[in-house]
Amino acid sequence: MLIALVILGLPGSVAGSWAQVLPPNGAGVAMGHLHYSVKDLEANRKFWIALGAQPMMMGTREVFKFPGVLVLLNQVDATAGTEGSVINHVGFQVQNTVKTLERLKALGYKTEKAPSGTLTVGSVYSPEEERIELLEDQSVNVKFVADGPANSYKPPPPMTAPIALHHVHYYVPESDVQAVKDWYVKLFGAVPGRRYWTLNDFYAAADLPGLNINVAPHEKQAPLKGRRLDHIGFEVTNLEAFCKKLEASGVNLDRPYAKNPTGLATAFFTDPWGVYVELTEGLDSVK
Repeated sequence: MLIALVILGLPGSVAGSWAQVLPPNGAGVAMGHLHYSVKDLEANRKFWIALGAQPMMMGTREVFKFPGVLVLLNQVDATAGTEGSVINHVGFQVQNTVKTLERLKALGYKTEKAPSGTLTVGSVYSPEEERIELLEDQSVNVKFVADGPANSYKPPPPMTAPIALHHVHYYVPESDVQAVKDWYVKLFGAVPGRRYWTLNDFYAAADLPGLNINVAPHEKQAPLKGRRLDHIGFEVTNLEAFCKKLEASGVNLDRPYAKNPTGLATAFFTDPWGVYVELTEGLDSVK
């Protein structure tokens, strides 16, 4: 159900839209939003709409909605692109990768197929060179298998929407790969597992409603805050208690828990690998 949303929060936080947040997991967590800093609002507005987002107006603020996630744009000149930071790129799932790439290329956007030559993976670039990876529905590339018995995998049903958020891809030193996965499993209730990129090769992964966190070994990368993708956002049930749990686990909040007059609650922190995270409560109920 689409519900009116007004957020009068701190600069850089969610500012308003019609929101559709997926049901949370057992820890009360679901994906919420991606927040980009861009130089050219209009060019990036056109890009996200071309990709498949539904634009939503709230006063003078426009946001862009995909199933289960909002994309927000701030007109800020980022220090650098997302590539080179601990989150190398964001990935979306589509019904047909080749057709999606052809359509976007015809609109003038830079596209490329995966170096492996597969027809199920490719990328499109925003006007400011943000690479958005595209993975084809029902292909091995979107296969997530939870840790446990080898026969536990059950293929998901085919997509009913043309596009949906699939993953964010962490690049961390090899010694930290398992730690990233374990951290989000422990504190966010993510499902531990692996996301395949070939029939036999996979990334360590932690699955949350609306988002798969993929973790790949790489040399140490820059923190996320201030880059083109400034931060990622999660919607949390009972956020105040969740923040206390984080602090008890040694997490220092960059911006403490606060609730504004509309009823929306927010908090910010930076995870141990440098990803800036906003937590919200009320995306689907604040009027």
